[in-house]
Amino acid sequence: MTEMSPSNSVNLTAASVAIDWPLRRRLAMVALGYIPLLLAVVVVISALFASYRWGVLYGLLTGFVLLYLLPPLLHRATSLLLPLLPGRHGVSSGAFLRWWLSAQLQVIFNRLPVLEESLRIVPGLYSAWLRLWGAKIGSLVYWSPGVAPLDRPFLHIGNRVVFGAGARLNPHVIVPGKKGEAQLWLAPVTLGDDSLIGGYCLITSGCTIPSGASVPAGKYLRPFSTWHDRQPAEIRFEGDSP
Repeated sequence: MTEMSPSNSVNLTAASVAIDWPLRRRLAMVALGYIPLLLAVVVVISALFASYRWGVLYGLLTGFVLLYLLPPLLHRATSLLLPLLPGRHGVSSGAFLRWWLSAQLQVIFNRLPVLEESLRIVPGLYSAWLRLWGAKIGSLVYWSPGVAPLDRPFLHIGNRVVFGAGARLNPHVIVPGKKGEAQLWLAPVTLGDDSLIGGYCLITSGCTIPSGASVPAGKYLRPFSTWHDRQPAEIRFEGDSP
């Protein structure tokens, strides 16, 4: 898959997809692309102001709180006014533009993965933060290093799910439509209780992993597919008894 600037959250399944937008829509998307920069400016200025008024410790605390709470709360607020619904949306539709707004509110965390990795140091904190975005996350979920979720509100994850290192969750893809216009396919990624997601898997929009299933490392799941667990072949190492 290739990616389209200014956000690294857009995944194309074919390089030949033509996206022919009028100038007004292109300008709107460029304007929305400045949201991550504006959020960063607000966080930095607020932290500096708090440091000047109440000291460095309060400044750092202010920056931390705004960085992690402002984007998800803005997302929840805008979603009330402009609902973002799952489905297959043409790239010229209003639904696509609403998704683009959602993506820009999240993109700072996509570009700086260390921000999310820092939350994972404290057990349960990262899952709680994802719930602020509107994700449905169960208890005792284990996030290995490098797990990369996109479209956080479209994560439906059960209890005791384990992610291998580098697993990627993409609740959206952009594909060629039947009439030549590219389409955004946006749908929740659903992982059942006690499922095991192997390292460096790519799980795309609308995929379902049943409870207790194991997905092998490096597996790619096509959009709207359901993984049917299979008994893995026995692995033997040199020196094992037959």
